[in-house]
Amino acid sequence: MNGLDAVDEARRLVVEALRDEQRFVAVTHEHPDGDALGSLVAMTRTLHALGKDVVSLVDDEDLPVPREYSGLATDHLVTDVPGDLAERTAICLDCGNIDRVAVAAVREGAGRIINVDHHHDNTRFGDIDLVDPDASCTAEILWDLLPDLGLEADRETAEALYVGLVTDTGRFMYENTRGRAHLMAADLLAAGVEPFPVYRKVYEGVPWSKLALLARALDRVRQEDEGRVTFALLRREDYARTGAQDSDSEGIIDHLRTVAGTRVAAFARELPADADGEVRTKVSLRSADGRIDVSVIARAGGGGGHPQAAGFTTTLDEEQLVSFLRGQVHELG
Repeated sequence: MNGLDAVDEARRLVVEALRDEQRFVAVTHEHPDGDALGSLVAMTRTLHALGKDVVSLVDDEDLPVPREYSGLATDHLVTDVPGDLAERTAICLDCGNIDRVAVAAVREGAGRIINVDHHHDNTRFGDIDLVDPDASCTAEILWDLLPDLGLEADRETAEALYVGLVTDTGRFMYENTRGRAHLMAADLLAAGVEPFPVYRKVYEGVPWSKLALLARALDRVRQEDEGRVTFALLRREDYARTGAQDSDSEGIIDHLRTVAGTRVAAFARELPADADGEVRTKVSLRSADGRIDVSVIARAGGGGGHPQAAGFTTTLDEEQLVSFLRGQVHELG
């Protein structure tokens, strides 16, 4: 079975499960981005439209949702795991592997798992794996399901899908933006989405703390490997002094990838210390010119992602991390 046939068969199985089963739990990855949250909202509303019982779970740390996504219909998101979890089918959205699923109880105790994702390195951890690496975003896969379910997106569902599409394609600028993404956008606009208010909510109305955090990051920018790596790191004290939240670092890497000569942009931020006092660093990677597959670098660091956008979490200090990145980029070209 070729890749396209496998996706079609997986789509058929997912549609069958959504129609036939009655109780679900919907989840995505920790610290959800626009595609993750948009897909979670859209899937929940789709299941409600089918008359299903669905619990939409997020981690305690992920509520309230980031300011830029507060316009989504997220009132249904909860943190309490249902007592009948073992009798529910889990729908895991935008998770490249089982460890990315934000709620540990779902990883360990759901009745069965439907894995819906677009990451090319997805580990196919579900009982049903609807993984389409050619999709621009997970939201696009959900959009594809609606006609087979006999549904049309209402405005709130369309807005959730649109946020997933716009954010994961970098406002239709990344290389994962193909013709189908624009067809999807046109369909969502026909369903009532108004692009400008969505854009304003997601990308503007920036709080001062976010701007102050960006200033600190730009003040720390360094170039390595003869300018092919553009790197910046933020420490916990930067968040404390600016009053910024972790979500305020969203978008910083986009400034790094615009620097002339950059092959790989890398933005690192320290995470809060764990119970043992260990401080880890979350690293986001972008391929600036498409020549280097940054998912290869991310996997070498213990993470994963897409050829154009990937990431990993590490215990390396700043100089060790820079040395690792420099070596990876030098090796990959």
